[in-house]
Amino acid sequence: MESEKNINSDRQDSEPVIPQSFVKSPFATHWRSLLLLFIGVYIPLLAFAVIAIKVWQHQDIFPWDAPIMQAIHATAKVQLDVFAATLTKFGSIRIVFPVVGAIALVLAWLKKWRSLTYLITTTVGSAIINYSAKILFHRLRPQLWDSSARPLDYAFPSGHAMTSMTLVAALAILAWGSSWFWLILTVGSLFVLAIAWTRLYLGVHFPSDILAGWMLSIAWTIGVSSILQLFYRKQDEIGS
Repeated sequence: MESEKNINSDRQDSEPVIPQSFVKSPFATHWRSLLLLFIGVYIPLLAFAVIAIKVWQHQDIFPWDAPIMQAIHATAKVQLDVFAATLTKFGSIRIVFPVVGAIALVLAWLKKWRSLTYLITTTVGSAIINYSAKILFHRLRPQLWDSSARPLDYAFPSGHAMTSMTLVAALAILAWGSSWFWLILTVGSLFVLAIAWTRLYLGVHFPSDILAGWMLSIAWTIGVSSILQLFYRKQDEIGS
């Protein structure tokens, strides 16, 4: 009997003991939020940084930029030219901002002030970030073929890609858990891809411009959501 007790005590001593302080630590209690920050903020920012460093150092195109653009340009037709030139306008600030304004009025009428704050912060902030990045990186527009739709400003990151992705991602986050979520995610994804196709078809952006814009927008919208949720949680705790 004593030998069995000794064996059991040895087993207990050999088993790792998890401190109670670790169980109650932020890493254990908020692992879902930390995982979301890792996947939704860190990884997109890392992808953007890799592209941005390449653009900053060399200002040249990636090996996959030109082949993708040439493959899309090979499908060019007169009808597609008109369609792409029209569709691409829906990804611009001139169209998206009025849409955001209309949604903001609905949120204000419903007195959903937190959702309103988030929507305005993400969309306006995205535009400011995009403008600042364009000035910082000074990447010129593609010159693979003549395009009458080529803007005069810089290319990196794509403003249309950032604007469309920010709008869809913000609306999806606001609709999380509701019956609208999957509809917004499905239609929004098609919208984001369609806008990206128009920028490549018109020859005004490299694929790396668009990918960088997507990554930056995803990190921004999820990051702002996490910060605001933390802020409101603290406010609720103080209020209670």
